[in-house]
Amino acid sequence: MKVVAINGSARKDGNTAILLRTVLKELENEGIQTEMIQLAGQDVHGCRACYQCRELANMKCVIDTDPVNEIISAMEQAHGILIGSPTYFTDVPAGLKALIDRAGFVARGNGHFLRRKVSAAVVAVRRAGSLHVFDTINHFFTISQMIVTGSTYWNLGIGGKIGEVESDREGLENMKNLGENMAWLLKKLYSEG
Repeated sequence: MKVVAINGSARKDGNTAILLRTVLKELENEGIQTEMIQLAGQDVHGCRACYQCRELANMKCVIDTDPVNEIISAMEQAHGILIGSPTYFTDVPAGLKALIDRAGFVARGNGHFLRRKVSAAVVAVRRAGSLHVFDTINHFFTISQMIVTGSTYWNLGIGGKIGEVESDREGLENMKNLGENMAWLLKKLYSEG
């Protein structure tokens, strides 16, 4: 089994990455293979609504000048998907929204290939607005017919400067619980016997 984590932050190894790695560590402890993809430094283009992904039905977006098709392929091959985001003006950053839009169109136009994959949102926040970010990601999961994993509280961690989220003990504990819950669900769905 494999889980791919997508870090939608402009900071490659910031608070969002710290939270995602906390979840991934728990998954790895349960024997699940993991991979993290970071959007930092990538120029991700928005969806053109050209519908070529549906017409060509080749599991790709027609835009091939950014890493989105590689990420879509990783999502298609994974059993579980984590999407992590910082909070930018109470929503996800533009690059992550572009990925969500394009991956959603490609999946829907190619047999709904995200259906029944295990998913979870992870949000880093300095102060407020995180629930809208959490909702944005979960809306993508639910419209894609994915199974959303929960934890003991909303899947968020509080911290502004890089590394501050490590002081949010409750947030980190929540991420550990999220990893345990996701591993349990993956094993129930995909283990033989």
